Amino acid sequence: MGGKKGKDEAAFGKPVKYDPSFRGPIKNRGCTDVICCIFFLLFILGYIVVGIVAWMYGDPRQVLYPRNSTGAYCGVGQNKDKPYLLYFNIFSCILATNIITVAENGLQCPTPQVCVSSCPEASWTVGENQFLQTVGEVFYTQNRNFCLPGVPWDMQVRESLKHELCPSFLLPSTPALGRCFPWSNVTPPELRGITGNVSQGVSGLIDSLNARDISVKIFEDFAQSWHWILVALGMALILSLLFILLLRLVAGPLVLALILGVLGVLAYGIYYCWEEYQALRDRGASISQLGFTTNLSAYRSVQETWLAALIVLAVLEGILLLMLIFLRQRIRIAIALLTEASKAVGQMMSTVFYPLVTFVLLFICIAYWAVTALYLATSGQPQYIFWAPNASLPSCEKVPVNTSCDPMAQPVNSSCPGLMCVFQGYLSTGLVQRSLFNLQIYGVLGLFWTLNWVLALGQCVLAGAFASFYWASHKPQDIPTFPLSSAFIRTLRYHTGSLAFGALILTLVQIARVILEYIDHRLRGVQNPIARCIMCCFKCCLWCLEKFIKFLNRNAYIMIAIYGKNFCVSAKNAFMLLMRNIVRVVVLDKVTDLLLFFGKLLVVGGVGVLSFFFFSGRIQGLSKDFENPHLNYYWLPIMTSILGAYVIASGFFSVFGMCVDTLFLCFLEDLERNDGSLDRPYYMSTALLKILGKKNETSQGNKVKERESRP
Repeated sequence: MGGKKGKDEAAFGKPVKYDPSFRGPIKNRGCTDVICCIFFLLFILGYIVVGIVAWMYGDPRQVLYPRNSTGAYCGVGQNKDKPYLLYFNIFSCILATNIITVAENGLQCPTPQVCVSSCPEASWTVGENQFLQTVGEVFYTQNRNFCLPGVPWDMQVRESLKHELCPSFLLPSTPALGRCFPWSNVTPPELRGITGNVSQGVSGLIDSLNARDISVKIFEDFAQSWHWILVALGMALILSLLFILLLRLVAGPLVLALILGVLGVLAYGIYYCWEEYQALRDRGASISQLGFTTNLSAYRSVQETWLAALIVLAVLEGILLLMLIFLRQRIRIAIALLTEASKAVGQMMSTVFYPLVTFVLLFICIAYWAVTALYLATSGQPQYIFWAPNASLPSCEKVPVNTSCDPMAQPVNSSCPGLMCVFQGYLSTGLVQRSLFNLQIYGVLGLFWTLNWVLALGQCVLAGAFASFYWASHKPQDIPTFPLSSAFIRTLRYHTGSLAFGALILTLVQIARVILEYIDHRLRGVQNPIARCIMCCFKCCLWCLEKFIKFLNRNAYIMIAIYGKNFCVSAKNAFMLLMRNIVRVVVLDKVTDLLLFFGKLLVVGGVGVLSFFFFSGRIQGLSKDFENPHLNYYWLPIMTSILGAYVIASGFFSVFGMCVDTLFLCFLEDLERNDGSLDRPYYMSTALLKILGKKNETSQGNKVKERESRP
């Protein structure tokens, strides 16, 4: 036994030695990983420069505002009072190409487009008796201001339609995304020569714009139910707090009930599999009769499937029972640590709300990247070309179609009907445009690195606060007054480089996973089975590596918060400490995961059930102030409430999980560092001392002194 213990110490390091000056997170510490800190700050400075360059050269108005045929923005500048875009023949968007291509091109269509102050409210078509009238009589005097700018008042309607300077028909439309889209129940106009095309366009357009009606209904539902959604989220907040506080009282019975519940579920699974196996065995349904098939559901009708499931469940049941028998002491330690974590969270309630700080920082990182990427994607000078709806006509052969032009000088060429100077896109010949891909890659790297750094900051700050709780000799008297703010300032001042180092390692692995997913997506149609298997193995390896690095970083940040050493030393010490207590680590991890899963299930399930009964109108007898709103899709606020409850519960329980991990590492070091003597007393709670069968001589001596001092 001694030889085996010596081998373990040689493999995983020596136990921590006693330090008489150690009293929890050290105060006198220096900056760690300075080189990485400087590199991170320079990277952030470069990230800011990229944002400035994107802001100088980008033009996000092309995404936020629609453009007319000349490239001018609607709702901006000279078109400030004309925020909507009207298509003369919107059906050409569908007839010319598919809706996906149209959306990718900024909803540009091969038809004249004009900025208008309001969308048409009624159907209208140019009559045969109006062809010889003037534009002023047919359009301007009738409040139909839908012609292109600069069309003369006295021009004949026939000429304006020939050159597509005015629309030949109008449809009742609703503004969506700054553009006038026809109503879903619109009737196609009867136009000579193009009636068939319009009918075809209507059917395609209505199918593609159904999402617009759905989006309007979704907006209405949110407008009527947003305050009830906030009530549901408030309930999730209260339930999460109650669950954490409840652990202080019933952590043991709750964990025992969960374990027995898992045993019961497995036992029922074994019983069900046996019943199915027995029934199929009596009928003689064997896999030899079925043979090999790709229809997996067919295997449910053979006895071997249920026999295999029965064996697997029985093995799991046996393993769990053996763990309860042989690891009951370690399970009791895990329960005691969960109870201690609940006390720590109760003593420092400010830690529960720290995820709000993390959420704000994450939002800032994502918003900055999104805005920068938008500005970069819209950088460049606009380009205009000549365009004609029927460039193949003999009269258009001499017209320089698809050549550059000046949008301020609109051509009026009677020989080519509808010749116009239209916006094509943005040039990509500038310095910024040539480096656009590299700048976008820089932005993606900045997004991943900053997000991981923010998460690392939260873990290190919480670890510092909870470590100060564990290493307090007399709780709560010796707990610092502001443990969370002190840990935040200490981490930000001394360990920015260490957090950046750990975040960079994780970022590189995540970037590699993204690249691998992109390659897999691009080559999915041409892969053979061997290549698909190799790609799957690579993806699995990177996933496992990412999980391991997250686990190692988490424990390294705890060590950094306590001892103030650099990332590599902290990661090594944490890993060695955990490997010296690997069985306790596995037991605590699984018990904590089971408990937190049950907590999330309780919060999310409770909020989801109440939201379902309320929004679906199944709760009767409520007063007028508590009536459920009349919704188009009652499942929408239900799903929103469930998603919000999950986010809130995850935030609360992530704090609790960090508390458990921190106290666990402190507990392991406490066992190695101290022995319970007068000079080296344990810092752990009385419950943990009883479970381990140990005691503090200091506490015993104090009790004797108290009895002797009594009269």
